[in-house]
Amino acid sequence: MGPARGRRTPHRNAPEHARRTPAPGALGAAAVRAARLALLLVTAALLALPGTATAATPAAPPGAGTAGAPAAPPGTATAAGLPPLPGAGTAGASAGDGRPARVVVVGVPGLLWSDLDPVRTPNLWRLTGSGGAASLSTRANPPKGRGFICPVEGWLTASAGQRAGTSAPGCSPPPVPQVSGEGAGVPGWAQLVAFNADTSYKPVLGQLGQLVTDAGGRVAAAGPGAALGAADKSGKVAKYAETVERLGELTPYRLVVVEAGDLTRAWLEDGSGSGSGSGTATGTDGGTGAAGDAAGTGDGTDRDVPAAPPDEVRREAVAGIDRQVGAVLDRLPPDSTLLLGGLSDASDVAHLHVAIASGPSPDGSPYPRGYLTAASTRQNGLVTTTDLTATAIALLGLETPKTVVGRPWTGGDPAPGAGASGGAADTPGDAPGDATAAVVADLARENLASRVVNRVRGPFFGGFVAVQILFYLLAAAAIRRGWGGARALTAVRAVAAVSGSIAVATFLAQLVPWWAFPVPMAGVVLTILGIACAVAALAFAGPWRSHVLGPLAVVAGITSLTLLADVMTGSTLQVNAVTGYEPVAGGRFYGFGNIAFAVYSAGTILALAGIAQWLTSRGRRGLTLAVCALYGGLAVFADGWPGWGADFGGVPAFLTGLAVFLILLSGRRVSAVRLGLVGLAGIGLITAIAVADRLRPAGQRTHLGAFVQQVLDGEAGTVIARKFTAMVGVTVGNWSLTLLTLVALAFLFLVLDRPSRWGAPALGRAYALAPALRAGLIGALTCALIGFLMNDSGIAIPAMALTVAVPLTLAACVRALRLAPPTTAERPSEQAGTTAPPAA
Repeated sequence: MGPARGRRTPHRNAPEHARRTPAPGALGAAAVRAARLALLLVTAALLALPGTATAATPAAPPGAGTAGAPAAPPGTATAAGLPPLPGAGTAGASAGDGRPARVVVVGVPGLLWSDLDPVRTPNLWRLTGSGGAASLSTRANPPKGRGFICPVEGWLTASAGQRAGTSAPGCSPPPVPQVSGEGAGVPGWAQLVAFNADTSYKPVLGQLGQLVTDAGGRVAAAGPGAALGAADKSGKVAKYAETVERLGELTPYRLVVVEAGDLTRAWLEDGSGSGSGSGTATGTDGGTGAAGDAAGTGDGTDRDVPAAPPDEVRREAVAGIDRQVGAVLDRLPPDSTLLLGGLSDASDVAHLHVAIASGPSPDGSPYPRGYLTAASTRQNGLVTTTDLTATAIALLGLETPKTVVGRPWTGGDPAPGAGASGGAADTPGDAPGDATAAVVADLARENLASRVVNRVRGPFFGGFVAVQILFYLLAAAAIRRGWGGARALTAVRAVAAVSGSIAVATFLAQLVPWWAFPVPMAGVVLTILGIACAVAALAFAGPWRSHVLGPLAVVAGITSLTLLADVMTGSTLQVNAVTGYEPVAGGRFYGFGNIAFAVYSAGTILALAGIAQWLTSRGRRGLTLAVCALYGGLAVFADGWPGWGADFGGVPAFLTGLAVFLILLSGRRVSAVRLGLVGLAGIGLITAIAVADRLRPAGQRTHLGAFVQQVLDGEAGTVIARKFTAMVGVTVGNWSLTLLTLVALAFLFLVLDRPSRWGAPALGRAYALAPALRAGLIGALTCALIGFLMNDSGIAIPAMALTVAVPLTLAACVRALRLAPPTTAERPSEQAGTTAPPAA
């Protein structure tokens, strides 16, 4: 998940210089054959790839039994005789006899993994060692501009299984329920329902409690926040008490929700002062990721709420939470599953929080010791609040409604030292090798990484844009005015290769724990710059450096292969990357983020241009289009396939850009008809992929299949409107990336494509020496333009695509200037004087 982790593997739902112009006739026929072959291969891949296979579920460890469940006190009654819930759906069909009799949900808003300690929090420590653990992304639906989550928003999201929010700009404690007999009602429930019904997410408040009640089960809540989470659709809960001790025996209930809200009270009731302004958590919904953060859509602070409580106050509150968790464990029947989650923030800064599951899992086997995961994130050690809701529903054997967007928590990697099975340890609550401490420390580092990325992302993008624009200005002076002479051109070519490598270096930097350096901003800059220099050095290391497109092909090829390999192995390089996505923002957790797509597609098309130039210069014309079509088809397929890239808007853009490249490469003309047909083919391809995803079981679908379902249900309009709003917001609000895009295009067409001090236009010379460059550059620009129109990151897509394409094109142009003879007219010599004697 975070940077530089060698111990985790991603959770998968599915394995899932020639001067000659190519002859149009020969290459045109080859293009037809290559296109047919590519179509056959893509069709075969769609049918053969195991994308519809169910995810492997960890087997119950030998002899583990129910070791994952906390032990109940002697004499505690059990509910083994309780009948199954009436109306149980398919969600728990495979659970068998190991399904828990009840689910106990403990909400601990604000709790972080760094709060846990074996001495100060013994109950939480023991609970962590008895089951699975993960970082919890608590993203809900806060007001625009506020990046952290309030407790009420977290509880409502858990209730609905969908992002929920309130109309209040600030935070307040959960309202005290109105007690009536044994039960209680939530004040202002109707207003909460009405507000959320008008949001784009349309959460169904009370979903969880209503499902259990309708199935004949009893629901109990302890604490005001718990009442929000356990209430039915009318805002009522049948059994309510202020504390779990006052609930009495837990055996009669199928769902028990407990609030351990000491941190909430320490923050909102006992806190003082205004927001510190330290919070920088941002990120817009819909997966805009780094683009939204660079746009400055919100600083994560709110002046209407207190800052974080002092450390001593926080420690006391955490100790109180631990005592409450101990009270729950003392009363927990043995045939129960306990789900614990830090449902919201407890400061004006967004964090990843604690998630623990102990007891039987949805398939009946105990949750193994180690990390939790879910199909919604595909990242070990990372789950979401909506996943908690889906887990409770699955554990109780109920059918998950379409309005619940989460996926059940499952076992991920085992705890260090716990063995491959992740089974029980010799010492209760602790795996050999102090595995609990290792898990807690690792998850605490994940939160630190997410927070550091959030702080450095804005300054990084600002500095990156400034340096890029300055480089374009200096390069323009060297090319247009001839400042510095040949030495300046050599320097420009080298810096251009480094600049074109920056984008892929931002992802490869995740292999280094830069976020743990004493000065993280310096750490990330030096790490990315060092990797970019290494990639550029490789581009100039071999004989290819003498060719016009040699360094371009190497850098672009590394870019394409790196990101292709990343999505095929779990997208770990994108998580917490400065150009990737943040778990704390919760926009996307796997596949191609929009910025990664822009870098990947531009790198792929330019790399293919370099390969095509090399092949055609050796007379392999027939092979040229075949290779480009096959690898390009694989790249497009990987972008859209649910088990890999899962990118809906990228496929039509990528396929159109690739097709434009292939048409131009074959010597044909790009007509409006051909462009329209290719665009329709792109839409048809992603539609087929999305429909195939829709045909999978609901628990295995990605957002592609979910969107098809929304179309069928008539709910796609709200999703499209939300994406369009995000695209406009990023484009209008992100002036830095907009400026970078305009400067890059101006440099390309007003500097490189105009006559210079060195003679003919540098871009024209490069085209003459390497004709494939023209096809590749136009294809990449086409992809970037359509991607801009079809994705919610807006201007971020062409900005990042040009970050790859323009510097690498510049490097090719400089080499072309050095290879071609000057074309400027020489100054005429003065007329020679006569040697004849002067006339008399």
